[in-house]
Amino acid sequence: MSLSEKLRGASAAFIAIFVVGLTSSEVVGASGIPLLVASMGASALLLFAVPHSPMAQPWPVLGGHILSALVGVTCSQWIPDIVLASAVGVALSILLMHMLHCLHPPGAATTMLAVVGGAKVHALGYHFLLTPVALNVGVLLPMAIIANNLLPGRRYPSALFAPKVQTHQHHNPQPLERLGISQDDLQAVLNDLNSYLDVSRDDLNYIYNQAGMHAFRRKLGEITCKDIMSRELTTAEFATELEEVWQQLHFHKVKAIPVIDRARRVIGIVTVVDFLKRANLKTHETLRDRLLAFIRRTPGLTSEKPEVVGQIMTTEVLIAQEDMHIVELVPLLSDQGLHHIPVVDKENRLVGMVTQSDLIAALFRGQVATNA
Repeated sequence: MSLSEKLRGASAAFIAIFVVGLTSSEVVGASGIPLLVASMGASALLLFAVPHSPMAQPWPVLGGHILSALVGVTCSQWIPDIVLASAVGVALSILLMHMLHCLHPPGAATTMLAVVGGAKVHALGYHFLLTPVALNVGVLLPMAIIANNLLPGRRYPSALFAPKVQTHQHHNPQPLERLGISQDDLQAVLNDLNSYLDVSRDDLNYIYNQAGMHAFRRKLGEITCKDIMSRELTTAEFATELEEVWQQLHFHKVKAIPVIDRARRVIGIVTVVDFLKRANLKTHETLRDRLLAFIRRTPGLTSEKPEVVGQIMTTEVLIAQEDMHIVELVPLLSDQGLHHIPVVDKENRLVGMVTQSDLIAALFRGQVATNA
C-alpha cells in the first residue's frame, strides 16, 4: 500500500470519527450518556484502512455491533460476576456473529463495554443499543460509503461492484476459468481449510488471475497494444448518416466503427448488430428490405426513426491505452465478449483498433518465440 493511500485512509478515519462525535454530542447533549463507543475506532480502521475486507462490509459492521451490544447488555444484567459476564458475552457474540455472517472484531469490544462500562452504561440497559451504539454506527457507516467511493481506486461496499459477467444465457464457466482455477475450486479449498480468511472469494480469484497474467507477461515480453493494433481506421462522427456508415462497414468488411468527436476522442462505437437490432424485424419483408428502409434517410424535416449514427451507437465503450500490455486485453476480449477495442493515446485520442484476431495472432507469435 502506498504512502498516499495510507494517508487517505487515516484522513478519512479522522473526519468520520470527528463527525460521529459531533453528531452524538448534538443528539445526546448533556444527558451523561457516552458520546462515543470505543470500539468505533477499531471499526474505523477496518472501514477506511481495509475497506475490501469481508469484516468491513455494511452488514458485519451493523449486525456485529448491534448483536454484540445486545449480548453484552443481557450478560451484564443476568451474570453478576463481571469476569464471567465478560467471558460469556464475548464467546456468545463471536458465535452469533459467525452464525449470522456478520463477523466484525470490534463487535466483541462492544460486548465488553456493555459489561465493564460502569454504572452509567449499566443504567442505560437495552437503550445502550440505540444510544450510543446504533447512533454511532448510523453515522460511521454512511461516512464510510461516501468516503470510500470518493477516494480514488476504492469501491464500497465491495459486493455492489463485483457483478457476475455473463454474456451468454447459460451456466458454462467463463473462458478464463475453463483452463484455470474456477470459483468452485476456490470454494472447495476454503471449505476444506475450515477456517475464516479475511479475504473474499472474489478477491482470491482476482489475485490468482492477476498473478497468472503477470507470469504470462514476464514470459511473453513487452508487447503492447500499439504493437498489434490496426492503425488505418474507418471512423464516423455523431451526425454521420446511417447509410454512409453501413456502406463503410460493407466496403471495408469490418464489423465495428468507432464514433469520434472533432478532437478524435471516442464517444461511441457502432456495429452491425446495432443496425440489425434496430431494424423492424416484425414485418414480413425480407431482411434486405428492412435494412434498406432503416438506413435510408427519411425525406422531410422530421423522422420517427434514427437517422444518424449517434442515435444508434453504443455509448459505453471500453477502450485500451496504446501502452497497455496485450495480456490485459484477454479478459476484455474473452469473458466480456468484446470483439473490437478502440485504442487511444495519452490524450485519449483514437489511434487504433485491436480485434480478437489481432490478439490471437500476437499471443501465438509470442508463444512460438518463447518456445524457440
